[in-house]
Amino acid sequence: MRRSFKFLLRPTARQAAALTTCLDDHRTLYNAALEHRRTAYRKAGVTVRYGDQSGELKHIRADDADGQGRWSFSSQQATLRRLDKAFAAFFDRVKAGRTPGFPRFKGRGWFDTVTWPKDGDGCRWDSQPEHPTATFVRLQGVGHVRVHQHRAVKGVVKTVGVKREGSRWYVILSCDDVPAEPLPATGAVAGIDMGVASLVTTSGGEQLVNPRHLAASAERVAAAQRDLARKKRGSARRRKVVARLTALHGKVRRQRLDGAHKAANALVAAYDVIAHEDLRIANMTRSASGTVEASGRNVAQKAGLNRSILDAGWGVFLTILAHKAESAGRELIAVEPRNTSRTCARCGHCTAENRVTQAEFRCTACGHTAHADVNAAINILRAGLALRAAAQAA
Repeated sequence: MRRSFKFLLRPTARQAAALTTCLDDHRTLYNAALEHRRTAYRKAGVTVRYGDQSGELKHIRADDADGQGRWSFSSQQATLRRLDKAFAAFFDRVKAGRTPGFPRFKGRGWFDTVTWPKDGDGCRWDSQPEHPTATFVRLQGVGHVRVHQHRAVKGVVKTVGVKREGSRWYVILSCDDVPAEPLPATGAVAGIDMGVASLVTTSGGEQLVNPRHLAASAERVAAAQRDLARKKRGSARRRKVVARLTALHGKVRRQRLDGAHKAANALVAAYDVIAHEDLRIANMTRSASGTVEASGRNVAQKAGLNRSILDAGWGVFLTILAHKAESAGRELIAVEPRNTSRTCARCGHCTAENRVTQAEFRCTACGHTAHADVNAAINILRAGLALRAAAQAA
C-alpha cells in the first residue's frame, strides 16, 4: 500500500527563514512558468508544455545562482509538473463541459508546499541516523531540520514534501510498500448513517458524538473576522489578525482530524463489514440563494445546515475510514443514499411522511417507530449486504 506520514518540523529561526525563501522562490517559478505559457499562446499561438519549460531550468538556474540556483533541481521540476497538472485538469473540465477554472497566479499565502520527488535527490529523510534521540530531514539550501517524529515510518520513503500551515512547518513523506496491519475478525457487520446531531449512528443503535469544533470556536473566529474587516490591506496589523485567524481555523481542522481518526478506529476495530452512504457532499452543501430572477427559499436555514455538515467533516471522516479499513483488512461498501431515511426498515414502505421529525421515524403503513438515524442505518446495512452478495455471486 501507499501511505503518507506527516510530522511537525522544529526549524531554527535561520532554517524557518530559509524555508520561507524556498517557498517564495518556487512560487515565483510557478508564476513565471504560467506567464510564459499564457504569453506564448496569446501572442504566437504556441502551446508550451512541461518538457519545454523543464529544459529551460538549467539556464534559469545559471542566470540566478543566488536565487533559483540554490534549490533542488528536482523540486523545481516538481513545481513545473504541478503547473502542468493544473493545465491538464483545466482542459479535462473544458471537455467535460464543467466550469473551466483557468490556472491562476499564486499570491503570497496561496503556495505553501514544495515537493522533492525522490528521497536522496535534494533531500534526505533521517539524515542523521547516528543521533540518539532526534530525527532530522536534510533539505538542500536549508540544512538538517529537526523532526518531531511521533510514530514510526513504515515502507520505503519515495517522496518528501514540506508544507507551511500558518506558523507551523510539516514534512510529509509518501511511502510505498507499507505493510497492511489486519485486525482479527469479529464477525460483526454494521451500516452507518452520517448526521449532524450525531456524527455516526450505527445499525445497532450506537451513536458517535459530533463535537462541533467550529461551533465551539465560532465566537473567537467571528471576533477575528470583524478585526480583519477593519484593518487596512497590506498593513502589519492586518497580517497579525490573519495569522490569528489562520491559527484558529488550523486548530479546528486538527481537532476535526483527531476526532475522525478516533471514530474511524472505533468502527474498524468493531466491525468486519461497514456499509455507508455514497454521499455527494459538494452537492449537498451548495448554496440555496438562487439568482436575481429566481431567489432561493429558506436560504438562512440551508446556510446553517451547510455549515453544520461541513463542521461535522463527513468527507474527511469517510476518507480516513476507507484508509483504515483497507489497512485493517475490513470491507467498506458504499450504497446509494436515496430514500434510506424515508423507508421503513420493518415493512419497506417509503414516503416522506414517515420522517416525523429529524430524530423520530414512524411508519405510516405499519406503525413501526424508531430513531430516524438508526432506521436509516439498518436500511444502509441491508443495501450494502445486498450489493456484497451480488458481487460475490458475479
